Amino acid sequence: MTQLPLRAQLASALGRSAATLSRMTGRGDGSVIGGRVGLMLEPDLLRQLARDRKLALVSATNGKTTTTRLITSALLELGEVATNVFGANMPAGHVSALSQHKRAPYGVLEVDEKYLPEVLDTTGASVVCLMNLSRDQMDRAAEIWLLAQKWRRALSGKPTHVIANCDDPLVTWGASTAAKVTWVAGGQRWKEDSWCCPECGGPLDRKDADWACRECTFHRPEPQWAVDDDAAIDPQGQRWLLDIQLPGQANRSNAVMALAVADAFGLPVERALPRLREVTSVAGRYTTVERDGRHARLLLAKNPAGWLEAFDVADPQFPIILSVNAQGPDGRDTSWLWDVDYRILRGRPVFITGQRRLDMALRLDVADVPFTLCGTFSEALAMQPPGRVDVIANYTAFQDIRTEFGRAV
Repeated sequence: MTQLPLRAQLASALGRSAATLSRMTGRGDGSVIGGRVGLMLEPDLLRQLARDRKLALVSATNGKTTTTRLITSALLELGEVATNVFGANMPAGHVSALSQHKRAPYGVLEVDEKYLPEVLDTTGASVVCLMNLSRDQMDRAAEIWLLAQKWRRALSGKPTHVIANCDDPLVTWGASTAAKVTWVAGGQRWKEDSWCCPECGGPLDRKDADWACRECTFHRPEPQWAVDDDAAIDPQGQRWLLDIQLPGQANRSNAVMALAVADAFGLPVERALPRLREVTSVAGRYTTVERDGRHARLLLAKNPAGWLEAFDVADPQFPIILSVNAQGPDGRDTSWLWDVDYRILRGRPVFITGQRRLDMALRLDVADVPFTLCGTFSEALAMQPPGRVDVIANYTAFQDIRTEFGRAV
């Protein structure tokens, strides 16, 4: 790799020092502060760190942290990979990730949907993975149609190879201006944000996985890759049993997206898939923590689409704890709770906590789901009998629980 200019070297080194100090003092994992320090000293640091690397950017409303982890695991078969393992998905986090692995020839960066155009323009990434778009943090990110439009503009005229989920009409529209697209039939369980055509505004007709606009020519592209229950189907039609350790259909979809990205890097399925099977948890997601004989499995859900996938993973035979906050990273507006169908929890012991537990309590009461209101997560966990319990929490509530267990998960 080309050596960085002296100023960039200094900025990168000071950023790494700041990150190390942050970790040593227990103030954080250093994945943001290191990048901020580096960018303060050299505003063009991200571009310089990205130069001469083969990069993949991963963006979506849900699943981008997990898919980034899966792609990274696969590409380790080729060599060292720089990645924002803690999910710091804005430019400061990208700078920190690339600085920490300054000699890695490959990089896989999770990117916030809103920042994708800026990061793509700055890094010149050769591969972009786009998975889904649905309502999330609308007080910050605005309407998802605007995000899809920004993606279209960012990809137009670029030589970037896009791996995109063709089952999501908004993702398809956002990706369709790219010079090269590999379409993946990754599924779309949550459809409530894509009943209208993003091209003309007309209604979309849906039949099984297929969709098409009733009033214009916009329609679902023919996929090269597909997920079929527990298997991936490659462009040659060969089926590959996924057999990954991460639970749920959404993660099997994430795995197929990862295999398609690995293929774009020249890594065949037979070499990539065993690497995917090694991943057991991602930044605490799906990890089980233990306290006084109670085994709590941690699931993250930040928006209606994410809660739908979490319900798919949660086991109905065990109690469940729901924890909801509304801090900046979560989005201040909790009205999205009313878009989630909680009736699936009927007949199951439900405990609710978090800063916005009263909002959740009202929503469950309207859904006729009995619940127990708890002041803290510790209180909710202590009320469980010994054995398994599922925990679904949104972003900052999830991080609070991880911190309570020493972030060792």
